[in-house]
Amino acid sequence: MKNKLMLTGVIIIILLILAAVFAPKIAKYDPTYINIKEALLPPSEEHLMGTDMLGRDLFSRMLFGSRIALTIGIVAVGLAAVIGVALGSIAGYFGGKIDSVIMRFADIMLCFPAFFLILAVIAVVGPSIFNIMIIIGLTSWMGMARLIRAEILTLKTRDYVLCSRVLGASNFFIITKHLIPNGIGPVLVSFVFGVAGAILMEAGLSFLGLGVQPPDPSWGNILMEGKAVLGVGWWVILFPGLAILITVLAFNLLGEGLRDALNPRIK
Repeated sequence: MKNKLMLTGVIIIILLILAAVFAPKIAKYDPTYINIKEALLPPSEEHLMGTDMLGRDLFSRMLFGSRIALTIGIVAVGLAAVIGVALGSIAGYFGGKIDSVIMRFADIMLCFPAFFLILAVIAVVGPSIFNIMIIIGLTSWMGMARLIRAEILTLKTRDYVLCSRVLGASNFFIITKHLIPNGIGPVLVSFVFGVAGAILMEAGLSFLGLGVQPPDPSWGNILMEGKAVLGVGWWVILFPGLAILITVLAFNLLGEGLRDALNPRIK
């Protein structure tokens, strides 16, 4: 509560989640309904954020776009966290050849620019919400694996781990009950930062036409459609751009606050 920046980020994220959950009740219009007669209307009481070039209510599209942004961000990074924690904990606990194989594979994955790797894969499998979540998750686990591995390398020599071994506890029990819970702090911080990165990644892919496909609204494809009418419909670019900026900033503020809260040196 003392960290005002973190508290600001938490409040923004809670508001975004509420907007995403209750989007069908908050939105006055169908986000995909086309009404050419009301194309490019500026913000007003009737249309809080104006309309786009097809007469669709921008506020409704922004609300439903928040659902896609948060879903892709959380699910994709959740998948990356599961893979990273599993592989990193195995590498750190067993060491030796297992550690070398897993970490060298992570190093190889890190050699590829993530955005271009995702572009290449999407070009092959095709763009969809499901594909984007899976691909981002499968290409974003390396950092978390390194973090949990480093934590487990220090934790596995602690007395309580040695006592568990003496008492006959299995490797699976030691990893899941002792090591991962005690070393998960840095991974939580990385998870929060990763959500911000995944939201930005999805927006970039949708802006290039390789992400969420119309008529489904996402902040990225709203930006893509708005660039054609930038001179006469500034609001079509402004609001999704601000949404991406504020959302990414909120998750970064939360990540910074968590990093400070979980750092024993600061305490």
